[in-house]
Amino acid sequence: MTTKKKDIRALTKDQLREFFVNNGDKAFRGNQVYEWLWHKAAHTFDDMTNISKATREMLDQNFVINHIEVDTMQRSNDGTIKNAIKLHDGLVVESVLIPTEKRTTACVSSQVGCSLDCKFCATARLKRMRNLNADEIYDQVVAIDKQSRLYHNHKLTNIVFMGMGEPLMNYNNVIKAIDKITSEEGLGMAARRITLSTSGVPKMIKKMADDEVRFNLAVSLHSAIDEVRTSIMPFNSTFPLKDLKESLEYWYAKTKRKITYEYVVWNGINDRKEDIDALIKFCGYVPCKVNLIEYNPIDDGEFQQASERALNNYISNLEMHDITVNVRRSRGKDIDAACGQLANKS
Repeated sequence: MTTKKKDIRALTKDQLREFFVNNGDKAFRGNQVYEWLWHKAAHTFDDMTNISKATREMLDQNFVINHIEVDTMQRSNDGTIKNAIKLHDGLVVESVLIPTEKRTTACVSSQVGCSLDCKFCATARLKRMRNLNADEIYDQVVAIDKQSRLYHNHKLTNIVFMGMGEPLMNYNNVIKAIDKITSEEGLGMAARRITLSTSGVPKMIKKMADDEVRFNLAVSLHSAIDEVRTSIMPFNSTFPLKDLKESLEYWYAKTKRKITYEYVVWNGINDRKEDIDALIKFCGYVPCKVNLIEYNPIDDGEFQQASERALNNYISNLEMHDITVNVRRSRGKDIDAACGQLANKS
């Protein structure tokens, strides 16, 4: 029986150094290989050109690099790029490059499918097949950074964990990936340029605060009334708004960083005056801003974008209470790359 080779990127730098010492080589060889794996994002051992052929062959006998592949790439009329990312076991996730005049943002996935059950999201219909490993998350960022340089002539500037999956249900791997992305031994990106978006898992929000993470937090809120939120995001019955509120107060007390609420306004669901009043009250608990997001239909017509009048009611009422509000127009709708559409046609 052949034993399955281990993915070399599961090893720490110290474990790599130890491997080389145990195999009669110098410890610094582990540093070289580690740099190839992360900073230079090598796909194969043969890419490691400053390491002898014999050493590369030994690595090949003992390990694999389970690298992702961009299986298909679609480009939108507005410059957005959607990638179907093929994983080593044949499963597929999607990631998106979103360009604006001044920056390029990578929208990355954290799970194959999703652990949660938001009714307005195409990904939620897939159910969770598995969590992504830290290196699979990291590889998405590397691939999008290359596309940013190729098509927009500058490196990637921002990352949002708003792709497929609930990041806080894959906490350890997401944190490991962010550690690598922000490390000088990895991509060296500033943590303030990374935003993790969650539907709201209170105990994990508290854990992030305790772990003193340095990235930004966004919450996919969509209603500040429990009954309404549960009707569109059924898991809210397990994680109700009072628990979410308490965890966000804890987050702010620990980190002193504002929270972003992501909020879609739907026709006949959350477009009433009482919905606006509830959001204003919720915004009073911790310093925050609100992103009103344009909705992108996922075929069945159950959810419809609210009227401009309803949207303007939200804007004027929030501004009246000195709450910062931005309207986010969706990008990449023509290739199903917009918010909530990932996996719509897959």
